Amino acid sequence: MHSMFERFSSGYYLGELYVEPHDGDRAVIQRVDHEHVNEQLYADGEGVERLDAPLVMKVDGGHIPVGGDDDVPSGTLAIPYALADEALPDRRNVLLADADRAEALLRWEGWEPFANA
Repeated sequence: MHSMFERFSSGYYLGELYVEPHDGDRAVIQRVDHEHVNEQLYADGEGVERLDAPLVMKVDGGHIPVGGDDDVPSGTLAIPYALADEALPDRRNVLLADADRAEALLRWEGWEPFANA
């Protein structure tokens, strides 16, 4: 598993990230980190696979899809101001859904996350 996260339970990995609000319309982490975690968690090693599928993180009780962005520093989760609370920026424990849980959560929202490109 990527060094930012370690196994926490049967459906989640736990990590500590610097969480800060930003002006974007979606939550993002550094693109290289995003692709690496995607490859480690969601790829099965068969055929052409997406490395841009949203990760699903649980922050303060809510699940959010997380994309990659070159402008975000490594180890930082930038979330839209609409989702941020007054305590941010701050270091927070963040749960990262494993592939099965992420797929179920994203499908619930209508996204087809793990179809081969």
